[in-house]
Amino acid sequence: MAILKVIELRTESSKSWEDAAQQAITEASKTIVNIRSASIEEQTAIVENNKITHYRMTVKLSFEIEHKNGKSKKH
Repeated sequence: MAILKVIELRTESSKSWEDAAQQAITEASKTIVNIRSASIEEQTAIVENNKITHYRMTVKLSFEIEHKNGKSKKH
């Protein structure tokens, strides 16, 4: 049985919500292995001169806990 941990991240992009989500995953993957899913919890936008200039979101990432021997435990 795999055990998953969930963390919450805030991210921002000047391109799109999709880019913001990908940035969260890309940055998290630099220190976290076995990322399994991303849940978008909240989306907001900064508007200037009637145009969206920044896309913000809260992302919950789940990842499988790695054990001391460096392997994920699965049954």
